Amino acid sequence: MPNRTQSTQDNTISGLIRKRADLFGEAERIRDRLAEIRNDLTALDRTLVVLGHTGNLDEAMPRQKRNVLFGQGELSRGLLRELRDADGPMTSRELAQSVLALRGDDVRDRRYISEVTRRVSKALRVHRDEGRVRSSIDPSGNLLWSRRLGRTDIIAPATKAMHDKRADSSPDESLKG
Repeated sequence: MPNRTQSTQDNTISGLIRKRADLFGEAERIRDRLAEIRNDLTALDRTLVVLGHTGNLDEAMPRQKRNVLFGQGELSRGLLRELRDADGPMTSRELAQSVLALRGDDVRDRRYISEVTRRVSKALRVHRDEGRVRSSIDPSGNLLWSRRLGRTDIIAPATKAMHDKRADSSPDESLKG
């Protein structure tokens, strides 16, 4: 007598494999259709130029909806949390993958990772300029990011200069100003 659980599991696996093949085929058809559309647009652009159109064709394009990936401050909070909990410095890509993994997003999507990595790099440069994080360069030339530690390291640069000036002055001088 065959094991019913094994039979059910085999049916489930074969169904999932069939579904995966269907989705892969659909992705191929969409990719082919997208290539056709791009070719058609190129042909239309050439035809318009031949017929004497001199305007900017991109101005006639509909506005693209902005793709909001993170809520206000969500990326920054996630990055600072990841850097705080990290064992050592991390690259922008590693940080992007960590933040996306925490959100439950697919970290295998290369295009998505690249887009988020650009956003992570920009956010980290802002944090570096504000004194919250620091960067160094590894032997391969990649930027490594880490969180600054200590009170004087996290004070904004202009405030830090004033703080250092006060620390160097005598108590009587600080009361004058």
